[in-house]
Formats: sequence, C-alpha cells, structure tokens
Amino acid sequence: MDRCVVLVDAGYLLGAAASLLAGEPSRSRISVDHSALIQGLRERAEADTECALLRIYWFDGAPDRVPQPEHRRLRVMPRVTVRLGALTRSDGRWAQKGVDAAMHAELTELARNRACSDIVLVTGDGDLLPGLMSAKEHGVAVHLWAVQAADGDYNQSEDLVAEADERRVLDRSWLTGVVRAKEPTGVCAPPSASRPDIAAILSAPLPEPAENGAPPAHPPHVPAAEAGAENTEGPSARPGEETKNGGPAHTGRTSTPATGSGSGPRGEGGAVPTPKDLAGLGRPAPLAHPPSAPAPPTPPNATLRWSSDKGWVDRAGPGEAPEVAALPMLAQLTTAEQRWADREEDITAVSGDPFEVGQVFARRWIERISPSEQLGLLSREYPRIPHRIDGELLRYAARFGLLAHKDDQIDEDDRYAIRAGFWREVGNRTGTEVASEPAATGE
Repeated sequence: MDRCVVLVDAGYLLGAAASLLAGEPSRSRISVDHSALIQGLRERAEADTECALLRIYWFDGAPDRVPQPEHRRLRVMPRVTVRLGALTRSDGRWAQKGVDAAMHAELTELARNRACSDIVLVTGDGDLLPGLMSAKEHGVAVHLWAVQAADGDYNQSEDLVAEADERRVLDRSWLTGVVRAKEPTGVCAPPSASRPDIAAILSAPLPEPAENGAPPAHPPHVPAAEAGAENTEGPSARPGEETKNGGPAHTGRTSTPATGSGSGPRGEGGAVPTPKDLAGLGRPAPLAHPPSAPAPPTPPNATLRWSSDKGWVDRAGPGEAPEVAALPMLAQLTTAEQRWADREEDITAVSGDPFEVGQVFARRWIERISPSEQLGLLSREYPRIPHRIDGELLRYAARFGLLAHKDDQIDEDDRYAIRAGFWREVGNRTGTEVASEPAATGE
C-alpha cells in the first residue's frame, strides 16, 4: 500500500536541534512551533517518499507518563499519534524509559501488517537496528532522517545509517523555520511582551528593611484600620519555609488581633505568644515600636507579587474575611454535564500553557457565578486569590503536568503565570483593568 509513516524520537530530534541552535542539548533552551514542525515533517515525508502520509507517531518521555503541555497540543493534531514512555531522574540526569521499545514495536507491527510502503525514522538510536532490519525484510523502504550535528559529524548510530535505504539530513536552515533558540534568561528576567503582568510580578522589588525599629511596610491592600495594629503582629514566615499545602512560605505581614481570631502563631489556649516565647522557639521576636511610627513607603508595584517566598503579599488562610472565605469554588458551581464538557475541552482544546490554564479556570468560574457582587469581591482581592479558590486552581493546573518538580525545584514561574492568567481573564470578563492597588475588603 503506497502510504508513508513517520516515527519521531522527540528526544533525539529536539535534543539535537537544541545542540545545533542553542549550543547545548537541553530542550528548555529552544522554543518549538509544533504546528509548523508537524506540517514540515509531513510535507518533507510526502515529497521524499512520493506517498501520501498515513500518520506521524511522536515518541517522547514524560514524568509518570503524564502528558505535558506540548504532548497535549500534539495529540489533537490531525494524523498525529503520541506515544509516551517514562521519564526518570537518576544521578542528577533525566532519562527516558520505554521509548525505544515502543518505537521498535510500532516499527515492526507496521511492517508486518503491511500498513505502509515507506517508513521514515527520525532517530539516532542503534537499538532500533533490529526493527529496521525486520521492516526491510517485510518489503518496507526505510528512510532515516538525521538532524544536522553541531560538530559536523554523525549524531546517529553508524550501523543504523548503513542499514537504511535512504538518508536525509534536517539541516539548520530547515530547523530554524520551526525551532528557535531562547535568549538566556534568569529567574527574574522579564518574560515576553505579551505578558506584561508576569514581567511586573517577577521584577517587583522587595520592601527595604525598616529603619529605627519601624515595622516593614504593609501591602497597600491592607485596610488602614488594620495597619494600626502592628503591636499585635505575629512573625511572618521566613524564606524557604513551606506552607501547609506544600507551597512556598509567604513573606507578607499577617496580623494577629488580640481577640484571637487571626492566623498568626499561638501558644496554648489560643494566647498570642510573647517575644520571649518566640525567642525560646528559635524565631525572631517582633520589633517593638511606637504605634504611631510611620511606615516607610511601599514600592508601588510590590502588590503584584503573591503567595511566594519571592513576594510581599501574604496569603490569607483562616484570617480571610468571612465573605471572601465563603466565595464558592468552581467544583461547587459545576454540574455533572459541565464537568464532562470541561474535561472534553481540556483534552481537545487546552494546550496546557500556564497562562492559558489560569484563563480557562477563571472563565469557567466567572461564567458560573451568579451574583455580580461576588465577582466584584473577588476583583477587590487582587492580586491575592482567595485561599480555597487558589488551591483549586493549582490542582487544576497539575492535570496538565504543571507545578511538577523540575531539577528538584518547584517551578515557581509556572505559578506566577497561572495566577497572572487568572487575573487577566477576570479583567477581560469584567471589562475593567484589575487595579494594581485593590481597595480594602474589610479584612
């Protein structure tokens, strides 16, 4: 049957492309236009084999075989099938498990069942040599494609090259049409111009240390009535500590009213611990200061940070205002029919980009909330998402493989992007820009 099939080892293709275009084999150093890449592979395969394309198989690894955002984009494209192996970490390096075996099985099955006349292999792994030889014995022409090596030499098994019927090279000029090298960026470097809110978040400076024992500046969203109660303030979490839900600790101020309704640390019986008690626990005691001492000015964009050891705005847990804590979660607003439709949309239409995930979640929440007053209440909480809704948002993002441990560190940039997408959609849906200094909510 005059049809061709393309089998792509994504680890080889993208790793070799990164070596060629970015100088190192890390796939995080390149940005891939997957639509253009698939279209380019299809056109080149049909031109080289002079056969119509049956299908492109994309073989890649993923932690616990959970599809990552790029896999979700690929698997809903026409004529594309994604096969995932495991991605494991050993001795500080990531390694694919099961990808070669899956390619070998697919190669031999296609040839044995005479599903095609030509097979294009985009790989360099010599482990596929037995499968390649088996396919040839079943009368299938095998085309082996290489990625131009950065050092000008082969980056494929010589035995694989020798056994292939045809060989082509995807050179630099072809690759630059679908892959580009990213500019080196640090943790706080501004992202692309299409996401100015994330740039503001990452570039917001931390407040300067207080002078003469004065307390640090409170965020602008804290009501003035609460700002005068610094003498009951509990110690804020130190950088590097973890919250109950596993997220980073907050460096913002958490007030502890004398009535015992706050969320600060307490001794037995709900009493507020004294400086001496805190010193005995190994934690720094709050600085004593006159109640009327003026606070130093807060940087105007400091409120654009939230829920992170890099940020300034604290997450309100048990100390949230009752009306804020009572805001319904998306699950409470969603019927069984809507839940099914949401899952269908997640699978077929949501790519898994962090910013997009935040927007999708916010859109569903806004469309299903009925009283407009509740939406206004949410907007006034900017940039702090209410605790329960924020937890649900991050759990939703985890479905797309986001928030996973990368190099043993939680990807904090994804968290910023998810929440920035959430607030962008709130602003779009309400027809107003979310204020950078929200009004007091009565907390």
